[in-house]
Amino acid sequence: MSANRPAAVVVLAAGEGTRMKSATPKVLHEICGRTLLGHVVDSSRALDPEHLVVVVGHAREQVTAHLADIDADVRTAVQHEQNGTGHAVRTGLEALTREGVTLTGTVVVTCGDTPLLTGETLRALTGAHTAEGNAVTVLTAEVPDADGYGRIVRDPATDAVTAIVEHKDATDAQRALREINSGVFAFDAQLLTDALAKVRTDNSQGEEYLTDVLGIVREAGHRVGAAVAADHREILGINNRVQLAQARRLLNERLLERAMLDGVTVVDPATTWIDVTVSYEPDAVVHPGTQLLGGTHVAADAEVGPNSRLTDTAVGAGAVVSNTVADGAEIGPHAQVGPYTYLRPGTSLGAKVKAGSFVEMKSATLGEGTKVPHLSYVGDATIGEHSNIGAASVFVNYDGVNKHRSTIGSHCRTGADNMFVAPVTVGDGAYTAAGSVITKDVPPGSLAVARGQQRNIPGWVARKRPGSAAAQAAAARAEEPPEEGGEGPGQEA
Repeated sequence: MSANRPAAVVVLAAGEGTRMKSATPKVLHEICGRTLLGHVVDSSRALDPEHLVVVVGHAREQVTAHLADIDADVRTAVQHEQNGTGHAVRTGLEALTREGVTLTGTVVVTCGDTPLLTGETLRALTGAHTAEGNAVTVLTAEVPDADGYGRIVRDPATDAVTAIVEHKDATDAQRALREINSGVFAFDAQLLTDALAKVRTDNSQGEEYLTDVLGIVREAGHRVGAAVAADHREILGINNRVQLAQARRLLNERLLERAMLDGVTVVDPATTWIDVTVSYEPDAVVHPGTQLLGGTHVAADAEVGPNSRLTDTAVGAGAVVSNTVADGAEIGPHAQVGPYTYLRPGTSLGAKVKAGSFVEMKSATLGEGTKVPHLSYVGDATIGEHSNIGAASVFVNYDGVNKHRSTIGSHCRTGADNMFVAPVTVGDGAYTAAGSVITKDVPPGSLAVARGQQRNIPGWVARKRPGSAAAQAAAARAEEPPEEGGEGPGQEA
C-alpha cells in the first residue's frame, strides 16, 4: 500500500445549487462527457482510497442512482439538513463508523462541483501532507484576482498556515494576498474526528464550518500546512451556468492539448469539442466544427469533419467522415462517409464502404467495398461485399408493429428508386431494375423488375391544358420537321 494512500476521500455533494436555476441537481450537470460529480469521483479514484464516500442531500435519489451507474463501490451518506461543511464531513465519517470502519491515516475532503481538479493535484496534496507531517493540509492556489475568496495567512518563519480569513473579514494587508483556499483538504483522520466534535455553530449562518477545524488543531499544537495547485484554474467551483460554460471550455482545451501532444491534428481547437472518454491514435485529423463524444475512437490517418458529431462511434484507420452525425456506429478502415450522412445505432460499415450524401442508416451492416452513394435510407439490413445501392432507395423495415430485416448479397446492383419491403432477400450477383418495389426474394444472378408498364397518352396536354406554356411548347415542337434519319413527333420508334 502506498504511504500516501488515504484512508478515505469524502466528497461533499449535498447542496442544492440554486444559482444554476435548474431542475437538475448542480452536481449532475455535465461537461465533456461526465457530470461534475463524475469528474470529482474520477480524480478521487486516482488516490486509490480505501473508502470513497459521497455526502448527498438535495435530490439524493437522483445523485445516488447516478453514482451507482458510474462507480458501484462508492458509498453515500445522507445529510438530511445542510448544516454546513463541517456537519457534512461528520455525516460522511459517521456513515463509515456505522459500517464498522476505523479510520487511521489521511482523510481527503473535496467538493462535488470542482470538475477541473486532477488526480495529479490530489496526489501532490497527500504527498505534501505526509512529507510535512501536517495535521491538516489545505490545497491552495495563487490567483490573479482573489476578490471574494478566503485568504491563506502563513507564518513567515515556518510557512505554516495560521488562518483562513474570509474576504469580508480581511484587513487591507490580507486582501492583498493572492493565495486562496480551495475548499479541498487533507486531514489526519483521528484529529479530524476529534475536532469535528468541537466545532461550534455560533456564527451568522448557525452552521458547522469545516474551516474551524484548522483553528482547533492549531490550538492543540498541531501543524497546518498548504500545498499550492500548479494551475489555479483547477480549483474553480461551479455555481451558475456561466461558470459551467467556462469550465467546459477550460477542460476541452486541456483535452485537445493532450490529443495534439499525442499526435492528433486538430485544425481549429476553438471549434472542436471532445469528451474525456474519447480515444484516438497518432495522425488522426479533426477538422473544424467537430464534436467527438462518448466512447468515440478515431484511428490513425482517419479524418473527421468538418461539421460532424460522432457519439460512441469507432472510426477505422484512413476513413474520411465529413459533415456527418453518427451515434453508436462502426466505420471501417478507408471508408468514406458524407457529406450530410446520418449513421444511427447498430450501423457497421466494412472497409472501403461508401455512405454518401443524404444517406441515413440504422442497424445496418455493409460489407467491404459496398456503396450507398446518395439519397437513401438503409434500415435493418445486411448488405454483402462490393454491392451498389442505387440512388433514392428505401429499405422498408417497419410494418407498423414490428421491424423486419432485409438482406442484399455481394456484388449486387440495385437500381435507383427501389424499395425493399422487408423481410426480403436479394441473392448474390443479382440486379434490380430502377423504380422497382421488391417484395419477393430475388435469386442469385437474376434481374428483378417490379414496376407497372409505361403508357403514353398522345395530345393529353393540348386537350387538358390548352393555352398553357407546356401546350405551346409541345405545339411548337410538333411543327418542326423531323430530324434527318429520325422519327417524327408523336411517332413510335
